[in-house]
Amino acid sequence: MSDAILHFAGELMSSWWIYLALWGFAALDGFFPAIPSETLVVTAGVFAASTGEPNLYAVIAAAAVGAFIGDHVSYALGRGAGGRLLDRMKPGTKRHAAVLWARRALTERGGLVLVVARYVPGGRTAVTLTMGSVRYPLRKFSAYAGIAAVSWGLYCTLVGFIGGKAFEDNPLKGVVLGIGLALAVTLVVELVRHRLKKRRESQPQVEPEPELVDATE
Repeated sequence: MSDAILHFAGELMSSWWIYLALWGFAALDGFFPAIPSETLVVTAGVFAASTGEPNLYAVIAAAAVGAFIGDHVSYALGRGAGGRLLDRMKPGTKRHAAVLWARRALTERGGLVLVVARYVPGGRTAVTLTMGSVRYPLRKFSAYAGIAAVSWGLYCTLVGFIGGKAFEDNPLKGVVLGIGLALAVTLVVELVRHRLKKRRESQPQVEPEPELVDATE
C-alpha cells in the first residue's frame, strides 16, 4: 500500500502540474483557509530533497506567488463586503476571536502583523480581510504581503526539504517529519502569543488623571 502511495506521489511531484497545484492551493488558502496549502508545499519540499523533483526553487516561487495573489484577493473582499462579513461573525467562535486578534494586532503593530499572521491558525485570512475593510493603504499592504509570501514559501519548502534529507530512502517518513516540524512551529507561535496575551491582560490598567480646572477662569 505504501509503495503504491509513494509511486503515485512520485508521479505527481515529477509532473509540471505540481507547480500549478502549488500556486492554486496557496492562492485559495488566502481566502478559504480549509485548503491544505502548507501540507502540499511541505510535501513538495520533501520530494525535492529525496528525488530531485520537483525543482526546489520553483516550489518556493510557485508557493510564494500563489500566497501573494491569495492575500490580495482576500484584501479585495475586505474592501468590498468584508467589513459587514466580519461584523456578522458569531461571538465566541474561533473565527470571531481571530478577527478580534487581527484588529487589535493591526492597531498595535501595523503591517508587520501580516507577516506574523502566516504562522497563526486562521490568522492570515482574518488579517487580510481586516486590512481591506479598514482601507489599509494598498501599496504598504503589497509590500508586507510580499515579505510574508516569500518567507512562508521558504519556510514550508525548507521544512519539507529537511524532512526529505533526513529520510531520503523513504519520502513518506520525510513528509510525516516535515509536517510534524511545521505543526511544532505553529504550536510554539501559539504558545508565545497566548503568554503575551495573558501578560497584557494581567497588567494593571492605568486610569488617566482628571484634568485640573483653574478656578480663577
